[in-house]
Amino acid sequence: MGKPVCVIVGIGPKNGRAFAERFAQEGYAVALLSRSTGYSSGLAAELGGRAYACDVTDPSAIKQAFALIRDDLGEVDVLLYNAGSGKFGTFDDVSDDEFEKGWQINVRGLLQSTREVVGSMREKGSGAIIITGATASLRGKPFTAAFASAKAGQRSLAQSFARQLGPEGIHVALVIVDGGIGTDEESSKDGTRLRPSDIAHTVYHLATQPKSAWSFEVDVRPFKEDW
Repeated sequence: MGKPVCVIVGIGPKNGRAFAERFAQEGYAVALLSRSTGYSSGLAAELGGRAYACDVTDPSAIKQAFALIRDDLGEVDVLLYNAGSGKFGTFDDVSDDEFEKGWQINVRGLLQSTREVVGSMREKGSGAIIITGATASLRGKPFTAAFASAKAGQRSLAQSFARQLGPEGIHVALVIVDGGIGTDEESSKDGTRLRPSDIAHTVYHLATQPKSAWSFEVDVRPFKEDW
């Protein structure tokens, strides 16, 4: 029997890298999806994983990437949806295209990625879908007109998934990241930035939580964050 498969959608030097490293350490075959493989291919080589180019604003690219993953690694056991960029600015400053792109990345991309993995999870009666959320999903501020609305839509969609899929044995959870994210190399003693490996610790815990005590929404923040 092969390794369990973890797909991370959205790879960068902070959270994406930390998630990939943690799940690889725990014995997962990791598939790294990002718009280009310039960074992710090097990380995949380090971890013995696979890197795939996938622009989540393109539905056909999502289908193609997940088809390749199934062929290369097998069915997906854990989906980490870490794609969540967006345009910051007031509604006066954000264009219609920028507004819509935030929705495509945060909401539609999550919907389509989930559709690609949920079939095999249903057959097994198990699986985990963990989404990287943001405090913006809980409150809109003038400069987050586009980003907050997209993250709020993502949060509501994730909650809909959790209510539907939980009884089928599939754990859906949302991690609300509240605060600036540093690097593991930076000291966290001042309590002002989150360390990616510590966020990954929470994500891995959610992906392996016992069914009798599942969490849906968990917030993480540095201990000096004003909230």
